[in-house]
Amino acid sequence: MTASPPPLRLLHTSDWHLGQELHGLSREGEHRAFLEWLLATLDTEQVDALLITGDVFDSQNPPVAAQALFYEFLARAKRARPDLDVVVIGGNHDSAARLEAPNALLRPLDVHVVGSLPKEPERLLVPLTDRSGRLRAVVAAIPFLRLADLPVPTPGEDVEDTLVWGVRTVHERVFAAARARCAEFGGLPLIATGHCYMVGTALSELSERRILGGNQHALPVDLFPADCTYVALGHLHKPQAVGGRETVRYAGSPFPLSVTEKDYPHQAVLVEISAEGPAAVRALPIPRTVDYLRVPRTGAAAPEPVLAELRALDVAEAPARDLRPYLEVVVRLDRPSPSLRHEVEQALEGKPVRLCRLAVEYATPEAGGPAAAETPDLAGLHPEEVFERAWARLYPDEPPEETHLAAFRELLESLDGDAPAASAPATEPVA
Repeated sequence: MTASPPPLRLLHTSDWHLGQELHGLSREGEHRAFLEWLLATLDTEQVDALLITGDVFDSQNPPVAAQALFYEFLARAKRARPDLDVVVIGGNHDSAARLEAPNALLRPLDVHVVGSLPKEPERLLVPLTDRSGRLRAVVAAIPFLRLADLPVPTPGEDVEDTLVWGVRTVHERVFAAARARCAEFGGLPLIATGHCYMVGTALSELSERRILGGNQHALPVDLFPADCTYVALGHLHKPQAVGGRETVRYAGSPFPLSVTEKDYPHQAVLVEISAEGPAAVRALPIPRTVDYLRVPRTGAAAPEPVLAELRALDVAEAPARDLRPYLEVVVRLDRPSPSLRHEVEQALEGKPVRLCRLAVEYATPEAGGPAAAETPDLAGLHPEEVFERAWARLYPDEPPEETHLAAFRELLESLDGDAPAASAPATEPVA
């Protein structure tokens, strides 16, 4: 009796956001530390295939240093593990054309990059092999779908939700081609990817947005059929399963992309696929290389106790300046204080921290408590919020959801190539 081959081992990671800054502070040290961990993990876990499910870069025109970091990682990974298959899909932050530009060089190295939706669904299918070179699975590498990628129903066709219908139609075509390919080789397992916002998932409002049409267009989990052995998703930064299906998962981001995500359990997902049963899924925690500090720990406080706490702050020196802890300070004032930043910086002089955000809340005499924080500048707002505020200055009602907001979202999602990314600037990154 022939022994069964060892399980095929996949590592799923997502939302690297290379090139991102946090309130103007570089994240390159954190990215380098994560990629070193990832290289070591590929080796120690004897990984056969690496799945990177979108938002490789933080913007559609990433800095040269961020691009160099990505290609340096791919080169080192392939030198260390020549038999490693790598599958990369584009996310809503990525330029599809920029991601796919080096494909002629990458494809012979078994690095498969799918930035955009091709006309032929067969071009999305990627074979996965094990260390012996044996074909073990097929990946339906579906990237982030933009509105322009979706078919529309014929006039008179009864469709409840045009957008979901369009996504479902794309998926049905892709999975039909994938099933046929799997059947050619005796019934191989089918793996799928996606970069999307799904129904029933946990969203970080300050650092992620509902893509592909906004609030009303979270996608149902049944878009990924039950015969998918594993579904590797990207876009949401908090790792989580979807719809009660443990094998349909967001890997999450490798480290917090805003201070609101500092308590997320950042991880990669190791998936073992064998002929004996369903896929086995195991979370691999990613070490935190930079701490996130807040003064005070919760809420806001008057300047005197805040400054006293800052002067008493005792923080150990980090291995490098760009690995020093981030610090958020929230102060409550009765009136504007032009000298506040200078006083905070003086209190922090010589301390190995990086002040990433100084926020102010104003006390209201009527309530004796905190009011809304001071109005942020435009750099701190998501483009949709800027649009809504501009609308409010001209019209008494909110912008219509189905017309004006839908058109604005379509405009954001249509940006690609060398156009500016449809995302908020560095103050609070948007997934």
